[in-house]
Amino acid sequence: MVSCNFNHQLSSMKRSVYPFYLLLFFSLIATQPLQAQSELQSPEQYLGYELGDQFTPHHNVLGYFKEVAEASPMVSYQQYGTTNEGRELGVVMVSTEQNHGRLEQIRTDNLKRTGLMEGDVQGGTIPIVWLSYNVHGNESSSSEAAMKTLYALVNPDRTDTKQWLENTVVIMDPMLNPDGRDRYVHWYKETVGEQFNAHGNAREHHEPWPGGRTNHYYFDLNRDWAWLTQKESRARLALYQQWMPQIHVDFHEQGYNEPYYFAPAAEPFHNAITDWQRQFQFTIGKNHAKYFDENNWLYFTREVFDLFYPSYGDTYPIFNGAIGMTYEQGGSGYAGLGIIKAEGDTLTLKDRLMHHHTTGLSTVEVTSNNAEKVLDEFTTYFRDARQNPGGKYQSFVLKADGSRNLAALLDLLDKHQIEYGALGESTEIDAFSYQRGENTEVELNENDIVVNLDQPKSVLARVLFEPNPELVDSLTYDITAWALPYAYGVEAYASEDNIAMGAAPAPADEITNNSTGTPYAYLAEWSDLADVKFLAALLKNDIVVRAAAEPFTIENRDYKAGTLIITANGNEKMGDEFYSGVQRIANEHQQQLYPVSTGFVTSGADFGSDNVSLLEKPRVALLSGEGTSSGNVGEIWHFFDQQIEYPVTLIDTDYFGDVNLSDFDVLILPSGFYGNPISDERLNEIKGWVRSGGTLIAVQGANSFLAGKEGFALKEKKTEETKPDSTGNEEKLEIYRQRQRERAPNFNPGSIFKVSMDNTHPLAFGYGDQYFSLKLDSDAYAYLDDGWNVGVTKEGAHESGFIGYKAKEKLQNTLTFGVQNMGSGSVVYMVDNPLFRAFWYNGKLLFGNAVFIVGQ
Repeated sequence: MVSCNFNHQLSSMKRSVYPFYLLLFFSLIATQPLQAQSELQSPEQYLGYELGDQFTPHHNVLGYFKEVAEASPMVSYQQYGTTNEGRELGVVMVSTEQNHGRLEQIRTDNLKRTGLMEGDVQGGTIPIVWLSYNVHGNESSSSEAAMKTLYALVNPDRTDTKQWLENTVVIMDPMLNPDGRDRYVHWYKETVGEQFNAHGNAREHHEPWPGGRTNHYYFDLNRDWAWLTQKESRARLALYQQWMPQIHVDFHEQGYNEPYYFAPAAEPFHNAITDWQRQFQFTIGKNHAKYFDENNWLYFTREVFDLFYPSYGDTYPIFNGAIGMTYEQGGSGYAGLGIIKAEGDTLTLKDRLMHHHTTGLSTVEVTSNNAEKVLDEFTTYFRDARQNPGGKYQSFVLKADGSRNLAALLDLLDKHQIEYGALGESTEIDAFSYQRGENTEVELNENDIVVNLDQPKSVLARVLFEPNPELVDSLTYDITAWALPYAYGVEAYASEDNIAMGAAPAPADEITNNSTGTPYAYLAEWSDLADVKFLAALLKNDIVVRAAAEPFTIENRDYKAGTLIITANGNEKMGDEFYSGVQRIANEHQQQLYPVSTGFVTSGADFGSDNVSLLEKPRVALLSGEGTSSGNVGEIWHFFDQQIEYPVTLIDTDYFGDVNLSDFDVLILPSGFYGNPISDERLNEIKGWVRSGGTLIAVQGANSFLAGKEGFALKEKKTEETKPDSTGNEEKLEIYRQRQRERAPNFNPGSIFKVSMDNTHPLAFGYGDQYFSLKLDSDAYAYLDDGWNVGVTKEGAHESGFIGYKAKEKLQNTLTFGVQNMGSGSVVYMVDNPLFRAFWYNGKLLFGNAVFIVGQ
């Protein structure tokens, strides 16, 4: 069975077709299943080597899945997307031939259970298990295990798996991250010898930067389920929501000395997780333990891997009604084909894939054995989510300000199938204000947007919107705050009342600039990422653009600082094409232009004033390679390449010292450790380049490299010394047991702070007087004595998420965003990363300001 299209009936070519003359062709029909089975190949037969002898590249893994779909009536293959590098993404649906005949009914029945599709369930007790492999490219054993598991499910010699599939559909995605996997596999194949070397010092155990974990743009796809910033994530989720499985497993690897990890998960659990979801993890875990005990394999549960952050491959399915689980095998990119462990044994790829194979089959088995209960609880989950939504708040209101930040947020909700609607009438409510951090009376108008939790995606909506997620344990694995109104910078309110949703707002009218005549200038607002992309397009087309350094009024309209001013003056080389060209680019970017007939303003600075800055087309360089954070490099690269479509030159640290800095106007230092990549001599050259007019942008960890160095105004904040410990002897007896918690007072895994902004400075153009920033550590820097403190964190600035009390005190009255003038150039200090995982939408304008406006 080759492919599936779930908008139509399964193709008849995937079924045995009985001839019209039954008696004449009886023998042919009788032998047809045997012939199909004889064509079925094991992975070893297809690949020509035993699984675990070598790593299998993406095209061969996918080739095997397609081969099985061709040979077996129990399997259907479906492509669902492609990667940035053009590799195919696909899944197989595996069940009995009889179930395949009603696969579409099984799928739609499942959606009816959730309420995402109207109608009555037609019948049958067929839960859906979704197995996701290799989301981290160098955690490579799971794709090998996927091939072994697929064959076990359809192997005609196995009766146990056939029994499970009688009441179960298994969806298998053999490789969520083909680009990262092939990066690792190709490197390993060209590095290893005829025989692998299990010694940890061998080069085959030391991946070069950036490693194979991430996708093409160095994004961790296991952190992107909720944010959908990457094309692989968007394609996968679109398919996932066509099925909404009851069980989802995400296969991973961890440090090679670690035993196998499987559910149940560790605390903290998000309090939106139900008792059933917790309990069934124990049921599955005990079934796994049975097989691991039989084989004397080591394993652990209920440690390290928690269920709080909503954008993992286990938590996101959980908040969509499934039993979501992470399985972790020791190994990762360090293990190769074999590695000597600390205990002296050699861990091989064959060992690793066998463990994943075992838990995969065990998951299918326990689901099949509990099929009716699994479906009943799944149905109950969505019924309760609508009738008794948990949490403090029942409705969330977004002010309809017409901003593209709001439009971007609503687009994300659409992708998640979270329902929203216009309020429909003006009213006044008492609600929690995200911006003020307290309850307040607020007047709402009929166009404001309501997200009511009386909907199928109630739990997911609650988790993504709740202002301050409740964390029962501070030892968590990732960020602890992410509320969408903060991330998108929209005015929003959380209400304990059930506010009815009206009809969804109509799509915004398409912007069409078609003014005639020859205006003196076109004006364009400056307030969000779309404006940055528009400016980038103008500059790429060599159109001269200016920006207002202060607010102004002209022809009865007020404009804010940062407004783009596109004058005919300076663009004479375009002739009459200037007017049509600017409007064409604006229409392509859905940017409203305001033509004006004069440069003489009513108030503010005239267009020829020194307070109207000419924006040169910057030549941008981004440092990358060893010593830099591949994740932050990827975030910045993606910002330029995918989000604003503006050229950026990535320069690796191994030859950075030979690069002529005068070829660039902007140099970005991503987070990293710069001891070796940038020598003292090279740093002096950078300072000379800045003094000559360059703009140096330091992001997050790069600031610690610059802090305290000669010529740089940035300094770490001094803190009072800790007083000697006076703890009694009895309490000291428990210190080792609590050793992991000793760091909690200084720990900030990721929390939201209110940053006070000086929006008269170009770095803050387009913002109000406050900005909500996601702080990812407790690094604290003093206010600049010589420079502009554009964004600062004052006392009481913490808004959401866990942070230790010492870290919170340390971050009070510190610099978050600053600019130092150095000669003719500028140094931009971005202590917080405004591009984190590409989901902190409201920070992208800030980065655009740093690149295109600061220093101009």
